[in-house]
Amino acid sequence: MAKGFNVRSAVFALAGSALIVAPAAGQSDPTGKSEQGDVAVTIYNSGQALVQDVRQISIPQGRTRIEFPDVSSRIRAETLSFDAAGTTIVEQNFDYDLLTPGKLMEKAVGETITLVRTNPATGAETRERAKVLSVAGGVVVQIGNRIEVLRDDGLPVRAVFDKVPDNLRARPTLSVTVDSTRGGTRPVSLRYLTPGLGWSADYVALYDEVKGTVDMQGWVTLTNQTGTTFEAAKTMLVAGNVQTQNNNRYGRPSPPPPPRGSIDSMGTESADRERLGDFYLYPLDERTTIANAQTKQVSFLDVTAVPASKVYTRTIGWLQSDNEPQKAASEIAFSSSRNGGLGDALPAGTVRFYQRDARGTPQFIGENSVGHTPMGSRLSLSTGDAFDVSVEATVMARTKIASEEYERSSRYRVIEDGRVRQVQIDRAKDFYRTTMRYRVTNARPVPVNVEVTQAGLDRGYWSNDFRVVSENLKGEQDGLDRRKWTVPVPANGDYELTVVYETRY
Repeated sequence: MAKGFNVRSAVFALAGSALIVAPAAGQSDPTGKSEQGDVAVTIYNSGQALVQDVRQISIPQGRTRIEFPDVSSRIRAETLSFDAAGTTIVEQNFDYDLLTPGKLMEKAVGETITLVRTNPATGAETRERAKVLSVAGGVVVQIGNRIEVLRDDGLPVRAVFDKVPDNLRARPTLSVTVDSTRGGTRPVSLRYLTPGLGWSADYVALYDEVKGTVDMQGWVTLTNQTGTTFEAAKTMLVAGNVQTQNNNRYGRPSPPPPPRGSIDSMGTESADRERLGDFYLYPLDERTTIANAQTKQVSFLDVTAVPASKVYTRTIGWLQSDNEPQKAASEIAFSSSRNGGLGDALPAGTVRFYQRDARGTPQFIGENSVGHTPMGSRLSLSTGDAFDVSVEATVMARTKIASEEYERSSRYRVIEDGRVRQVQIDRAKDFYRTTMRYRVTNARPVPVNVEVTQAGLDRGYWSNDFRVVSENLKGEQDGLDRRKWTVPVPANGDYELTVVYETRY
């Protein structure tokens, strides 16, 4: 027997091979037309979707069983809502086992099939009836008085099955037992949640450095991994993080939120789009077919000549002293505001930037991701490291200073009852004076501004009294932890920024 032989390899080896099944009455045709009705799909960023399917069904009076093929194979059955006039639901079942070669062989255990072998030399066929005994680790059959293991030996063998087992379906099928007060054809509405349908936004941006503008197209990217195609569906997209319980019998975790790019300032403008609670709705203009295992893109944003600028940045940790210059990050900054910006809220997705070369051909220059961003925001998205712009941070000097000397650099005095209270040093404290040099170089033929940020300045309540006692270029505080300088660097030149700090650390 071949080592590592299992039911899957056995099934696919069966005929170099082939499996033939006699058609059975009542089985859905896997190649036939979809039996869905009027389908509407609402898709969330979390990978969940709400499917609403209205079908015209003939329902007899009394208790009967109705089958609904072409539902999602990952349907969350506990979320099903069934609605039909004069009808109540008694029981529902979802058939998970789809018609596959492996499942067909598993369901044939205890049944008799026909094995057709072909002689490679003569082409002659021989047929034998075989009873399937087991598929645990391989296919074991009984032929007459002998027991045989189907081997993956490359010889042509066909397995012919007399019928399709009743509990195997060619397409995902929901069966519902209902009790109807009257007979006749009427609309039946199914509504359920399913994972496997998702969407994200993708943006294509063409940056013009000379004009200082960006042209941007926004694309909705739909993905379908439900095992079912949704035909001519009315499609609604919901932008926002809708909370759901991870009730996933397939063990697939919910997709992580997309990484976020740099939002310099969060917008306060309302976009001209329909809202649902705290979420924005993006309905597709036309019905669309969302095929299984397909990625589909639909345009939702197209703007030109939006003001944009290139920004060079580098953030430096506390007491970081470089062994060699480090490349600055190259970023493209723009706004999503109504006036002078994209004029829309941005669903989470990836922005891919292009720029024309000297021949006028657009070339890819980098990409970054953004989270859900309201209109009116200011964004600065990194596209990679600058080739010609670098920053080298160096700790030039670091000395311990006395408590009294540290107090002398204080910029405040406490006044009590009209008198200046003298500061008393209760215990010995360590204070440090640190001189940092940031050398910024520019090998470009044009001047640039580089944003140099010193991070790590705030260490908590015991040490947040840090002081910048000297700087040869005026900076600005960017929160408790960071101070930022916009350094002007001449073409083919450099600039040395020197800053003296006094700290308790």
